Amino acid sequence: MHILLYIDPGSGSYLVQIIAAAALGVAFFFRNIKNYIKALFTRSDKKPKDNPPV
Repeated sequence: MHILLYIDPGSGSYLVQIIAAAALGVAFFFRNIKNYIKALFTRSDKKPKDNPPV
């Protein structure tokens, strides 16, 4: 017995969009966590470098 699966173009493109959105969501989520942890261990300068002393 052969079972043939069929995904119409509308459902297929919707499935591709869901997979792409999930992958990008995970990537941004972990990038934000990485930046937060990195900020905990680095110090920022107290003085702004853009303004030269007068």
